Amino acid sequence: MKSPNRMSSTPKLPVSRGGAGVAVPASNGHGPNGEAHKTPPAENRSNFSLILDHLIAFFTSLRLAVACLALGMVLVFWGTLAQVDLGLLKAQNEFFRSFFVYWGPKGASWKIPVFPGGYLVGGVLLINLVASHFKRFSLTRKKAGIWLIHFGLILLLLGQLATDLLSRESFLHLREGQSKNYSESDRQFELAIIDTSDADSDKVVAIPEALLARQKEIQHPELPFTLRVHEFLPNSVVQQLATNSLAPPAASRDIGSQATVREVPRETQMDRRDRPSTVVELITPQGSQGTWLLSDYVEGPQAFSVNNRNYEMVLRLRRYYEPFSIQLLKFTHEVYPGTDTPKNFASRVQLQNQQTGENREVQIYMNNPLRYAGETFYQASLDPDDHGTVLEVVHNPSWLTPYFSCVLVGVGLVVQFATHLFGFAFKRRKTA
Repeated sequence: MKSPNRMSSTPKLPVSRGGAGVAVPASNGHGPNGEAHKTPPAENRSNFSLILDHLIAFFTSLRLAVACLALGMVLVFWGTLAQVDLGLLKAQNEFFRSFFVYWGPKGASWKIPVFPGGYLVGGVLLINLVASHFKRFSLTRKKAGIWLIHFGLILLLLGQLATDLLSRESFLHLREGQSKNYSESDRQFELAIIDTSDADSDKVVAIPEALLARQKEIQHPELPFTLRVHEFLPNSVVQQLATNSLAPPAASRDIGSQATVREVPRETQMDRRDRPSTVVELITPQGSQGTWLLSDYVEGPQAFSVNNRNYEMVLRLRRYYEPFSIQLLKFTHEVYPGTDTPKNFASRVQLQNQQTGENREVQIYMNNPLRYAGETFYQASLDPDDHGTVLEVVHNPSWLTPYFSCVLVGVGLVVQFATHLFGFAFKRRKTA
């Protein structure tokens, strides 16, 4: 007879409920060879892992996507209203082409960020779209439509960013019979220094407006002198110096010795542009050669000589040179009978490219641009006497991305809808 208090010397092994009759020993803190080991608790994880988990959770959150969309709606509404006072160009730069919208008291020299700008909202939304997609969706046949839709949206955002950073707009003004191999910016300027000493060709050194705005000394290996910028006015007014005026002249040489210049507020209207001015000094190894006033008000270049070589200086609209030339043969302007409303205006031009030997006539008219060598030439405006044309020249390497994006999103929607439709139809057929 067994004693009721007698204990068995062999402990019972717990049976795993997940297996069928398989005995699994309980963990006793020892490895297979008897060595002791411990599983680190969650609170002992590294701070880096915790921060990374929080960042992933934040950037893949659906609330973040909704917040970005809401901020984008507010930004578009606010930026649209701001165009009344700031103008279209300045409002675009301050609200949509920036990371923050800044505010400051009127007349103050400081501003503080008060709202996220277009680059910040769009960038965070792009990160959220990519991160949440790879976290939540697997690459399966049933999710193929969602993948296409997401890639289309990502391509659309990236394409818009590339357009803002890489695109360029300029204008080509031609009179009938005139030929040019360059277009001009409508707002950006450059200081051109032209070496006219050689009879067969000119050497041009162009200094961009942004470099002049730093008001520092400028040196170039093609120039035997140093250019010292004394003053740069983004928008200005130049007036002729009165005979009995006590005001000092703007410069000591050429037109500047008979004129004054003063700064005025920047232009905000789309149909008006700034007229900058700058005062520069020429410094040679022999010393200073004086100061010159260069301005959009001053027509034509100003000449000078250094080391027996002849130079000209002019502040002009920035030029973009092309390896081909366009000549205006004939401009046609049609209006509706009895009105001044344009019906059609077209430019018949001669396209010549010496590098490729191409020489052909092209008709450019409304809604029918010329696409050539990565440039698109649109019929934009005309001269009042109907003998000149203004072509808008657009350089945009990412101009096809919106089309690809729309195609991807459209195909993705069709694929996703068809997948669910066919699946639902087959399921009903099986249950019938």
